[in-house]
Amino acid sequence: MSLRLRTGLGAMAVAAAFFCFNSAGFSEPEAKKEAPVPGAPPVEEGHHAPERQAWSFYGPFGKFDQAQLQRGFKIYKEVCSNCHSINDLAFRNLSDPGGPGFSEAQVKALAETYKIKDGPNDAGEMFERPGRPSDHLPAPFPNKQAAIAALGAAPPDMSVLAKARAVSRGFPYFITDGFIQYQEHGPDYIYAILTGYTHDDDPNYDEAYPGHHIAMPKPLADGAVDYTDGTPQTLQQYAKDVSAFLMWSAEPKLEERKEIGLRVMVFLIVFATLLYFVKRRIWAKVHDEAAHAHGAA
Repeated sequence: MSLRLRTGLGAMAVAAAFFCFNSAGFSEPEAKKEAPVPGAPPVEEGHHAPERQAWSFYGPFGKFDQAQLQRGFKIYKEVCSNCHSINDLAFRNLSDPGGPGFSEAQVKALAETYKIKDGPNDAGEMFERPGRPSDHLPAPFPNKQAAIAALGAAPPDMSVLAKARAVSRGFPYFITDGFIQYQEHGPDYIYAILTGYTHDDDPNYDEAYPGHHIAMPKPLADGAVDYTDGTPQTLQQYAKDVSAFLMWSAEPKLEERKEIGLRVMVFLIVFATLLYFVKRRIWAKVHDEAAHAHGAA
């Protein structure tokens, strides 16, 4: 195989791997970037990356743990949703393949427990109605100004938080992370934040947060949320479950994307093999003629 052909095939394989497995994994989505909170400390350059955790969805063959996603949603519903919105998530998404795996009946019953503002009606007035599976989960505040008035700062939306929050590892680690298919920096960061409240005398001190002073007081503690499946009710378990749920919220098609990526890689391998044998077949006669001419000379 010629050097040019080998180089081209190698470039195609690398490009496909990066596109299929790591799309949206290296940069924060432009439309979802949060504006700096007034008065918040600046992000420290070179802030140490959080410790990596073991995630079921890591790697090209990783999948979400359905039970973990259900526990994570429970934590969001009972704790996080008091301050944080998750505007991109509709109730019906909770029954999508690759997600928490709620049944359609469970989703319908859950949606009906919420009051959704709708309208106008025939009289031109807004009204409240029970939620439907097609509705998006309602935000805790009607607008950003209301959140600032109540809390002093607007909490970020959690829809893509797991993709928009991470600490860069710098060169050359961000390159090696691409080759080993590691894109779980966001869940690692969220887990580190939730477990980083190490000073009991300062509820806003967080070991993992740049500057170590975060506007959000400690949201979770051992026994804060009841689990019915026997899973330990510890801060570390809560943090891991809700981090996994937020990763699914940010990447609801993660498993489908990985499956497509694997199919593309198999196709490229087969295609490269066929190209190699076609090249040998086409050029075999030319090589033989060149060798014969050289021998005759």
